[in-house]
Amino acid sequence: MKKALRKVSGAIKAFFTILASSIMVTRTRLVLANKRAEGSVSHAISILIAVIIGALLLAGLYMLFGDVIMPKVEEKIREMFNYGASL
Repeated sequence: MKKALRKVSGAIKAFFTILASSIMVTRTRLVLANKRAEGSVSHAISILIAVIIGALLLAGLYMLFGDVIMPKVEEKIREMFNYGASL
């Protein structure tokens, strides 16, 4: 009885393995045969938006550092090393 159950369970496992592999092959063929390109346009637009936002942030930081932060840092450094003038 146990041998018969093992044979049946082995056959069932083999059947489901073959079924799963054939489903995977079928889905792969369907994906590769798809020529609609629905996702590529939306991906390209999102990448373009990300690049534009990144460029704007970088330009804003560059202007902020050039006009506001660096002159104050330079002033503080000059004050810090100008210790001889206060005597």
